[in-house]
Amino acid sequence: MNNYVIVTDTGSDLTKELIDELGVRVMNLELNIDGETPEVSNSVETVEFYKMLRAGKTATTSAIGIDRFIKEFEPILEEGKDVLYIGFSSGLSGTYNAGFVAAKELADKHPYRKIYTVDTLAASMGEGLLVWYAAKMKEEGRSIEEVRDFLEENKLSLCHWFTVNDLFFLKRGGRISAATAVMGTMLNIKPVLHVDNDGKLISVSKARGRRAAIDALFQKVKETAKDNVADQMIFISHGDCETDAKYLAEKICRELGVKDVKIGYIGPVIGAHSGPETLAVFFLGSQR
Repeated sequence: MNNYVIVTDTGSDLTKELIDELGVRVMNLELNIDGETPEVSNSVETVEFYKMLRAGKTATTSAIGIDRFIKEFEPILEEGKDVLYIGFSSGLSGTYNAGFVAAKELADKHPYRKIYTVDTLAASMGEGLLVWYAAKMKEEGRSIEEVRDFLEENKLSLCHWFTVNDLFFLKRGGRISAATAVMGTMLNIKPVLHVDNDGKLISVSKARGRRAAIDALFQKVKETAKDNVADQMIFISHGDCETDAKYLAEKICRELGVKDVKIGYIGPVIGAHSGPETLAVFFLGSQR
């Protein structure tokens, strides 16, 4: 029943410790820094990556192609195991669609094996949290179909709330205009954003100052988390601002009685677009 492998990608921002604990495989999206492409995304130390961004270097990313998915999936199938790919939001990257096409091609070639794909419509440790739930269910002995169905039924309850410190990264990505970035920076305005049901990034509100923006993230957890929030696993990811992440985690634990919070870095794949000092929180809510 458990003869399957869970595969995800670096859009999930899972820490090395979590990857080892969960026993999942992680594929790297391509990272480019000022025209140079490291061999793999994880070859760039995250702290050093943010130093480069602060120094003015430009980072871009590329989706995983169909051929790379085939090279990852096919050996698993040939070992007599099935594959469950849990992918980066199709609203933000072409990676999931490439994985879906690869799965279709391999299904024809390996008709006696199962290969399923799930578009999480999620990013960063929001995607990672869905992978966490999947791996825990696998440990409990759930079948690949049970895990796939759970993800499909619950992915739109996976809430993403985050704030960024440097508006010019959003401007570069086309999320806000240059004028808005300039004015917002002058007025110390920090946006509060989330990922919608189409897996796309949208701005929801604004806060005056960094601490107000972080407190707004806490309010979103308080207002929208499911009734069992104290017993939930909550993930927090940050763009090299661990002190802010710890402040948010401690506030959530103290005021909401949450017992399990895991903190991790926003990796280069997401950080290239969100910039240093981005802070995000992920949990199951009544809706996104």
